[in-house]
Amino acid sequence: MNKLNRIGIDLAKNVFQLHGTDRHGKVMWKRRLSRNKWINALQEVATTDCDIGMEACGGSHHWARVLHSYGYTVKLIPPQFVKPYVKSNKNDANDAEAICEAMSRPHMRFVAVKTVEQQDIQALHRIRAGLMSDRTGLANRMRGLVAEYGVAPQTLTALQRSIPDWLEEADNGLSDRFRSLLHGLWVDLKYLTRRIDELDKAIRLLADENAVTQRLQQLRGVGPLVATALVATVGSGQQYAKGKQMAAAIGLTPRQHSSGNKDRLLGISKRGDAYLRTILIHGARAVVSQAKHRDDRLSRWCTDIARRRHPNVAAVALANKTVRMAWAMMKDESDYDPEFVST
Repeated sequence: MNKLNRIGIDLAKNVFQLHGTDRHGKVMWKRRLSRNKWINALQEVATTDCDIGMEACGGSHHWARVLHSYGYTVKLIPPQFVKPYVKSNKNDANDAEAICEAMSRPHMRFVAVKTVEQQDIQALHRIRAGLMSDRTGLANRMRGLVAEYGVAPQTLTALQRSIPDWLEEADNGLSDRFRSLLHGLWVDLKYLTRRIDELDKAIRLLADENAVTQRLQQLRGVGPLVATALVATVGSGQQYAKGKQMAAAIGLTPRQHSSGNKDRLLGISKRGDAYLRTILIHGARAVVSQAKHRDDRLSRWCTDIARRRHPNVAAVALANKTVRMAWAMMKDESDYDPEFVST
């Protein structure tokens, strides 16, 4: 058998499909192996100069780190870039072949392998976001229930202040049975709030301990939440040649729909991590809302866009600029200098 040049791996929970070719693209090796056998089988047929390709999906960063520890070069490919290479029907064998083909393209874009520390931070953010969603759903449920008893629905903050009074007042129209049910929901709401507060504290501690996140918080609209989420997603940012590439990877650049002599730019592409993009825009929106009260260069730039277009457009534009400035700060290990903010 000729020497294997690259291997595409279709990951699964228990059974992995492997597809290997030589440097000419000729298929030399195909195997369907169990979770605890595939790495040993790969080591028997492939030397460490053989490139390994996988889709960037659940578990891919773990397996990439495992293969790195054995000396292999691993390339993670976004699923949307693999799909065009799938031939005919979709199955594990065709998926592994498509991965092997996609990784051979000279201009293919790859995903940087996350470290364990990055995944720890990412898990922290995902758990917090899930608890925030649960709390919002619970608060909405409580407001809807008390409205049926003639009690006016309120915001989350007001709801948390009012529930103890509702439970104690005897003449507010709430039955004893419903008071008991509402008390159980109140206990659940306090638990979710306490867990969110604990995670917020953990995120602040992480942001204070890391030199990169400390530096990123110098940017306006970037606090511990945004800084840690950015590091969890892009790491050092060295995989991007320009700040514009990092902004594009997060989905903050316009989609293009051009043909012939007609150039047409649409809304932002919304690629990449939706959570990171959302909190970046939220932070930028806060800056835009206060920009009219300030006279620095960045504030004037934000105010001008908000006046000519719309505050939401200004917020997205600022989020894009923030990511590009963050890339430069991470690349050069430099501090934020408002005098060098391009307009």
